[in-house]
Amino acid sequence: MELSGTDPKHLQNVFGEFDRYAKMIEAHFRVSLVLRNDQVRIEGSPEDAERAGRVIRELLILSERGSMIEEQKVVYTMELADINSKDSLIDLDGDVICHTVQGKPLKPKTAGQKQYTDAIRDKMIVFGIGPAGTGKTYLAMAMAITAFKNEEVSRIILTRPAIEAGEKLGFLPGDLQSKVDPYLRPLYDALYQIMGAETFQKNMEKGLIEVAPLAYMRGRTLDNAYIILDEAQNTTPAQMKMFLTRIGFGSKVVITGDKTQKDLAPGTQSGLDVAERVLSKLPEIGFIYLTSRDVVRHPLVQKIVKAYEEYDTKGRSHPERKIVGKIRKKDRTGRA
Repeated sequence: MELSGTDPKHLQNVFGEFDRYAKMIEAHFRVSLVLRNDQVRIEGSPEDAERAGRVIRELLILSERGSMIEEQKVVYTMELADINSKDSLIDLDGDVICHTVQGKPLKPKTAGQKQYTDAIRDKMIVFGIGPAGTGKTYLAMAMAITAFKNEEVSRIILTRPAIEAGEKLGFLPGDLQSKVDPYLRPLYDALYQIMGAETFQKNMEKGLIEVAPLAYMRGRTLDNAYIILDEAQNTTPAQMKMFLTRIGFGSKVVITGDKTQKDLAPGTQSGLDVAERVLSKLPEIGFIYLTSRDVVRHPLVQKIVKAYEEYDTKGRSHPERKIVGKIRKKDRTGRA
């Protein structure tokens, strides 16, 4: 199989520095790639060569459109080719949500992320459920900032339950805001990257952007706001109900959570699990489930998530048997 007539600079972009991406494609599909001028020769079984050719063609189109070819894009395109999916990175490339303060365009990077952002546009309330690294919070933040800049909402409210991640931090110095800031740091990080620290500070001083722990939401009615509840798996059912009943007119809500990373006390039911059972049939509310395929951090993170998913699945399929000691009945004399 041969691919020809392509600008050599785009072929070099797709092949990567020191042919790094080409070697990944060769190893994944068990093919051999030979690049000569503007031609690529793919040697291997017809099926493998066809899949490898699909990956290279899609990456070439992305490169020609000005997109940076990254390892995540190569890995995801290969996964789509493996399952012969109709989804394509080409379809996602035109959906620019916004730009970071450095001018970098923010786009959905997987079909799952595209489904997530489309649901946020269409529904009043959206639950984004999935493992770490799938962009749940970051994409919700980008959508919120875009709506704020377009004056679709008058303010942004970001909240999450203030629960330690499996460890006790003890006494924290400073005023109340200083005490809760460590729990809200991931939200600040996303705001700084997308909006810029200076713009964020100005809007926060005006009260147009609010970052607060979930407990601050009680007793309020939130009209004309973009509200994001992060780490929803750490809410109790009462907290989740309290939060959902704060929503007013003209508001949009995104709730994100990872069911595999709960920090609640043992035996405590998660508000996210209860909300899923109670609200899943309401047409105004969307539930989007992201998977390890939607992880957009370092490829090793995707492998870690997959490994834990397989471990959890195996544990459910083959639960450990409890060893129950035999207890001999005592006779009337008290002897065993």
